[in-house]
Amino acid sequence: MALQSPEAIELKRLLHDMSSAGSLYTRLDDNRLECYACGHLCKIAEGKEGVCRVRYQEDGVLRVPGGYVASLACDPIEKKPFFHAFVGRPAMSFGMLGCDLHCGYCQNWVTSQAMRDDNAVSGVRTVSAKELADAAVRYGAPVITSTYNEPLITAEWALEVFSEAQMKGVLGAFVSNGNATEKVLDFLKPYVNLYKVDLKSFQDREYRKLGGQLENVRRTIRQLHERGIWLEVVTLSVPGLNDSDDEFKEMAEFLVGISPDIPWHITAFHSDYKMQSTPDTEADRLISACEIGTRAGLRYVYAGNRPGRVGELENTRCHHCNATVIRRQGFRILENRLVRGWCPDCGGRVPGFWARDCVVPQEGAGQSAWLQKHPEARA
Repeated sequence: MALQSPEAIELKRLLHDMSSAGSLYTRLDDNRLECYACGHLCKIAEGKEGVCRVRYQEDGVLRVPGGYVASLACDPIEKKPFFHAFVGRPAMSFGMLGCDLHCGYCQNWVTSQAMRDDNAVSGVRTVSAKELADAAVRYGAPVITSTYNEPLITAEWALEVFSEAQMKGVLGAFVSNGNATEKVLDFLKPYVNLYKVDLKSFQDREYRKLGGQLENVRRTIRQLHERGIWLEVVTLSVPGLNDSDDEFKEMAEFLVGISPDIPWHITAFHSDYKMQSTPDTEADRLISACEIGTRAGLRYVYAGNRPGRVGELENTRCHHCNATVIRRQGFRILENRLVRGWCPDCGGRVPGFWARDCVVPQEGAGQSAWLQKHPEARA
């Protein structure tokens, strides 16, 4: 349905003025453009938009968003959530407008459903890629993240930001629904080091209600792992929608089949957007879902959005010796014992993106003997 409110129409005009020529498309024989920024592979005619409502054809060129932010914050990286990268460090986070899905329980709907919902009207501010990269450096963030809306549909702008950030030693990250294509992942790979995927369900019929397809997300998870991009997966547990034991088991077994080292975050839903009457997820349900993931063979399963109520399931434990190496409560790090990715108790490697993370303790901190046995941790 076309936008009706004056505010939404004005926002659309503003975004039109800030668009630029995109690159993630091929030209078809009938003068349509096939966009491959996301798994919809929209075939866009002159004057028409893709499913996302923010990529459109004008004068034979695909126009795409850029040069603005709708949200900007310096968040704990645990909020993304990434638990196996840059522990306790901030992530500069920017968001734009639009999404290629339309989830009724979206918790960022004000930005994601802009251009689709008259009530989702968010202010925007112009900004350059250099200004965003400089902000990350100023706040001491080792990572800059495209988040809050679906980053795939603004991938050209994200890479402009990430290329500026990379020159300053700041790495790029995506927080995404995972509805990607192989071509867009190849486009992202040189600049995206961390990638969070939402695995919303393991039933294709549920994905189709949201405007997507399960197989696209399954393929994206496989291909991210194959490309060596650090991957963490999140499932928002929505009562009555995707929270059966059988479905959790299927999701866990799928992830184990790719790698038992993929961290899986099972997080609590809270009533929002078009699902105000759906009850919030209880902590006990998260705990039982995590147990299913662990029994399936996943080594790092976490319960989220219920800080202090899920026992050890906020913590990271070494899968070699079961020692707790990182203790958390919510987004706060209470203790980090990792030594650049190695367990201080057994010397086992904990999977993650630790390249410039976890600092080696000083010799006087009781680690001398351990460091003598594991000199690689000094590198």
